Amino acid sequence: MGMTSRWIDTRTSNETVPDPLAISNWDHIEIYCDNARQAAHFYMWGFGFRPIAYRGPETGHRESASYVLAQGEIRLVLTSPLSPRHPIASQLLFHGDTVHSIALTVPHCEAYYHEAMLRGASSASAPCLLEDEHGQVKMASIRTYGDVQHPLVERGSYKGAFLPGFVPYERFFKVPSGLPNAGLTAIDHVVGNVELGAMQPWVDFYAKTLGFSQMQKFSDQDISTEYSALMSRVMADGSGKVKFPINEPAQGRRKSQIDEYLQFHQGPGVQHIALRTNDIISTVTSLRNQGIHFLRVPATYYDEVPKRVGEIKQDLMKVKELGILVDRDDEGYLLQLFTKPLQDRPTLFFELIQREGSRGFGIGNFKALFEAIEREQALRGNL
Repeated sequence: MGMTSRWIDTRTSNETVPDPLAISNWDHIEIYCDNARQAAHFYMWGFGFRPIAYRGPETGHRESASYVLAQGEIRLVLTSPLSPRHPIASQLLFHGDTVHSIALTVPHCEAYYHEAMLRGASSASAPCLLEDEHGQVKMASIRTYGDVQHPLVERGSYKGAFLPGFVPYERFFKVPSGLPNAGLTAIDHVVGNVELGAMQPWVDFYAKTLGFSQMQKFSDQDISTEYSALMSRVMADGSGKVKFPINEPAQGRRKSQIDEYLQFHQGPGVQHIALRTNDIISTVTSLRNQGIHFLRVPATYYDEVPKRVGEIKQDLMKVKELGILVDRDDEGYLLQLFTKPLQDRPTLFFELIQREGSRGFGIGNFKALFEAIEREQALRGNL
C-alpha cells in the first residue's frame, strides 16, 4: 500500500476538546538544504545523528529528497529540491540553508488549526489525513515569521519510520557504522530573529493566536556590548516544554548580530536551535573531535565564574578548557556553548545546553557571548 492523502473538512469535524491549543511536544525541524545528502553526512558524522527515514524519487516522490535524522528525541529533516523550478529552490537562493518548519506534536490537529484560524492565524496547509500501511497521521500547518511554518502533527498510533510517504533509510542506503554518539537528547528551544519593530507583533501572535505566555524578557540593557545590542522575549506553551525566544535588533554603534543575520538570510528566520544534553563536557569533547567549531570567550571569563556561579558538579578546569559558559539563577545553574554557523552564510547555528535546575537562558553569559559573536563578525567584515 502506498501513501494516500485527503483533506479534512474542519467545518464539520472540529470536535470540542478541553484545550484545542494543547501541544504534546516538539515533533521535528525541517531544514531546506542545497544538497540534503551531503548535509546529512555532515550532521551524522559531525553531530552524531543517525539516519532513520528517507523520501525521494525512489519512493515515488519526484519533487524533492528528504533525509530524516534522529538523536534522542530530536528529529531533523533535511530536504533539497530536485528542480530549479521547485519553490524550495527559490527559498534556498534567497535564504541559503534555512529552517523551514518547526513541527509540533499535538493531540488534536483539526481543533488546534481551527482555533488558531479563529484567532487570526495564517494557513499554510489545511488539515489533511496521510495514510499508509503503518497507519494514519493528521497534519496541518500555520505560518509564522518569515517563511517559517509550524506544522501540526497528530500521530495517533502511527507505527511507520517517520510519516506516511517516508520509508526506512536502510531500504535504499547503508547506515554508516561507527557513527559517533554525541549524547544529544532533546530540543530545548528555537530562537527566531525578526526585523526592528517586529518583535512585539510576533510576541502577540504567539500569545493571542497560539495561546503561549511570556516566560522571560530581555532588554537592550541586558543584551548589549560596546558596539551593539538586541532585545528578546521568550514565549512558552502551557507546559513550558516548547519555548520560542524572539529577537530583534536594537540601536547600536555598529551592526548587531541580528542585523547581520537579517542581511545574509534576507529577512526573518530561525537563528539557532538549542539542543539539550545531560553531559555537556562529554558532548562538546566528542563534537570538537569530530570537527565542529565553537565560539570562544576570553580565558578571563572564568576568573569570575566561581564567585558569580558558585559551586558546580562539573570540573571547572575542564569547563574552561572546552570554553563552556556557566550561569546560575534562583532555580539552579546551566551550562551552554554555541557552535559557529553551520553553513557559509552567518545564519543558522546550534546551541548545546545542560540544565541543572535552571530554566533560564544564561543572562549572565550574554555580554561575553555577544562579544565573541562580534569578534567573528569582525573577521567576516560585518561588524
